[in-house]
Amino acid sequence: MDLIWLRDFEALTVQKSFSRAAEVRNVSQPAFSRRIRALEDEVGVQLIDRQTLPLSLTPAGQVFLSQSKIILDTFSEAIERCQTIDAANENQIRFATTQSLYLTHYKAHISPLVDQVGLDVDLNSSAWEASKFVTALQQNYCDIILTYWHPDMDFLAPLEVAQCDYITLSTDRLLPVTGVENNVPLFCFEKGQNSSVPLLGYGNTSSLRSVVDSILARELHPKSVFIVSKNALAVSIKAMILKGFGFGWLPFDLCKEELEGGKLHQMGDARLTEELEIRLYKKKDNDKPTLQRLWREIECHA
Repeated sequence: MDLIWLRDFEALTVQKSFSRAAEVRNVSQPAFSRRIRALEDEVGVQLIDRQTLPLSLTPAGQVFLSQSKIILDTFSEAIERCQTIDAANENQIRFATTQSLYLTHYKAHISPLVDQVGLDVDLNSSAWEASKFVTALQQNYCDIILTYWHPDMDFLAPLEVAQCDYITLSTDRLLPVTGVENNVPLFCFEKGQNSSVPLLGYGNTSSLRSVVDSILARELHPKSVFIVSKNALAVSIKAMILKGFGFGWLPFDLCKEELEGGKLHQMGDARLTEELEIRLYKKKDNDKPTLQRLWREIECHA
């Protein structure tokens, strides 16, 4: 049923004349009459008593009028609510990032600018698998994603293909670390060692998995390490390293305090480290004014 027909019907009950109602509805009288007839055909009963002057409603028409007013009022209220929500969303920027980047880079680099510009931010610090951040941006679930970037991270390829805007916010280093006990590293790499070192690795859903796999394949013999656990979150791997379950690769900014405090120790040399970019991505066609303001501020400070 077309809502236009309900508005036509409402106008006719007020004007009590097809010609006057058609004028109010800005349509020719024949076209207006056809729409009223289509409404009656849809309902399956006669709504207008055309034998009276002025026109009047049939008993069924009286019932239908009260219900159609409820429908039209509900529809108008729904539109108003949606427009209110949309207006609010125009002033709100939706971020999505990982827990490790929230702890190390969002609070240090983004949060001060958000406060400075005076924006409302909906921050989703999530344990999503890496590809879901890309999907969230593509499907407008969020306005910006804050992510690590490295040439081996294939999951970001769709954003490159779509030519999304990005800002390189800063850089970080992915390095292998081990726990320390009595000032002695729990694990190390030694030339000619026969035993394997336990590795706390990243699961398939982690953005850092491909980078670590590349380092392992390039620099270490397959038998030099064995995986004792896999986790998607760098913060969880860090906790297990501190407990002595094995060694693993962590972003430097995530374990800087522990390295400086002697709770963690960097293993190996520079060949086992990889530089990571910290990038912000947004869709090129997202023209939300508040987003544009923040984006310009970030570009100026990057």
